[in-house]
Amino acid sequence: MTKRMIIMLVLVALLFGGVIGFQQFKAKMMAQYFASQGMPPATVSAMQASYQDWPSELHAIGTLRAAQAVMLVSERAGTVEEVHVQSGDEVKKGQLLLVLDSDEERAQLSMAEAALRLAKLNVRRDQAQIKVNAIAQAQLDQDLADVQGKQAQVEQLQAVLAKLKIRAPFAGRIGVSLLSVGQYLQAGEKIASLQSVNPMRIDFNIPQKQLASLSVGQSVSVRSNSYEGQTFSGRIRAIDNSVDINTRNVQVEAELENEKGELMSGMFVEVAIRTGESRRYLTLPQTAISYNTYGATLFLAKAGTATSDGKAAMPIAEQIFIKTGDVRGDQVAILSGLEAGAEVVTSGQMKLKNGTPLIINNSHPPANDAAPTPQEQ
Repeated sequence: MTKRMIIMLVLVALLFGGVIGFQQFKAKMMAQYFASQGMPPATVSAMQASYQDWPSELHAIGTLRAAQAVMLVSERAGTVEEVHVQSGDEVKKGQLLLVLDSDEERAQLSMAEAALRLAKLNVRRDQAQIKVNAIAQAQLDQDLADVQGKQAQVEQLQAVLAKLKIRAPFAGRIGVSLLSVGQYLQAGEKIASLQSVNPMRIDFNIPQKQLASLSVGQSVSVRSNSYEGQTFSGRIRAIDNSVDINTRNVQVEAELENEKGELMSGMFVEVAIRTGESRRYLTLPQTAISYNTYGATLFLAKAGTATSDGKAAMPIAEQIFIKTGDVRGDQVAILSGLEAGAEVVTSGQMKLKNGTPLIINNSHPPANDAAPTPQEQ
């Protein structure tokens, strides 16, 4: 029994030893295989870093508004008797726009004018009689005061009649109006908007650090997505005298001509302000830059070492630190850490580390426009 037990234990030990040895051998061979294979390649896009001339400009988004704008309202209630303008009409200052029914007021004015004539006649009689001491001076004074009261009443009724004829306070364009003859208007009811659309004003904000670059009279260029490829020129009209404590921006007002009436109040526009001569920068798409706690980095596509059989090797990734500057559109300026002509990975770098082989595919390059515009699909 002892002999058989010893033989069995020896056989079991040999069996387990063989299994363990085989597993170790397999792991060693797999490690050698993967070591010989190296890191798997990653597909990226890349481009050469190059210099570009950037104009010294400030950019902002502004809102157009009319130089003069008012909502026309009726100061008195009444029925519309005449309508002299239609929606969208250009009107001149003082032009008659609307007439309300004024029969009652005209009748009251006639009565007041008749009373005024009688009061003046009484004064003339008093003046003739006082010369012969037929009446007292007090009677003349009372009649003179009555003339002044009657005159004030006439002027009051004339003012009421004037308010029943609504005129344009300034030259401009009438907005959409739904008025019609016979319609009853309440006091204070809106009639239509009137806006002076030439010139137009632009309100926009600029960061306080750029305030030194601005001055009244400085030229501005304005673009609207309503008129692709068209630029409108204007000048800075005023700069606010305080900075917003929440945003640290200062409000700026510019003015531009709008002779054709193409621009409308409330439109948003892109404003560009030329502040100096063009500057030359080494630029890259913003997608090429990664930011972390230690600074800004990017990956270079460095040439790989040729294989022993003479075949060209894949480029490999190399991470470097750089210093970035201003941003303009899709591009960022590189101030240091990179030379012109270097091949830089512009997308796909999130899966890279130093030494990763690269497959460069530029069929879908990232956006790299210095002045991008929104694209409506």
